[in-house]
Amino acid sequence: MIFLVNLFFRQIKHLSHKMSKPEVVMVLGGPGSGKGTQCSKIVEKFGYTHLSAGDLLRAERNNPESTVGQLIANYIKDGKIVPVEITCGLLDKAIFASGSDKILVDGFPRNQENVDGWNKQMGDRVSLKFVLFFSCPEEVCTARIMERGKTSGRTDDNIKSLQKRFITYINETMPIVRYYEDLGKVRKVDADRKPEEVFCDVEKLFS
Repeated sequence: MIFLVNLFFRQIKHLSHKMSKPEVVMVLGGPGSGKGTQCSKIVEKFGYTHLSAGDLLRAERNNPESTVGQLIANYIKDGKIVPVEITCGLLDKAIFASGSDKILVDGFPRNQENVDGWNKQMGDRVSLKFVLFFSCPEEVCTARIMERGKTSGRTDDNIKSLQKRFITYINETMPIVRYYEDLGKVRKVDADRKPEEVFCDVEKLFS
């Protein structure tokens, strides 16, 4: 795996950037908590660039020329967290390729290794504004995902993968939410409501 990751990094040519540090809002929440829906609304209302860690990983997985595509596929299928070197590399490339100074990073960081990797690689290159956390009961998230799975075509939108994803979320991601809470960076929103109602609270955080 180390060889593949190193090869992957050699293929990423970091863009030169004279722009000021991009302002980043990290978006966290369980599978099905509505992160993607709310990010779309934030983009439309406030002009942020939305980067989904999951979407970037899936795109890399489906890239026939990728040296880490199969590795990513295996992690996603098993509901596990992809090595931080890969995810950070993709985010790094996407953030500075976007040319935007307002970025939503959706679904990252998901564990302590992600945080450490982000702080090491990106900590002094971007400015973390806050962490937007969508709180939603597991049963509600499950129902949403199973409904989405009827049409999404995503390999992880099934009950078996979902159960693994929730175990990972509870054991590894929730401690990260608490980590950022201790830093005074978390803005918590109740996501067990209609999208329009959720966005009313979200909007106040960005206005």
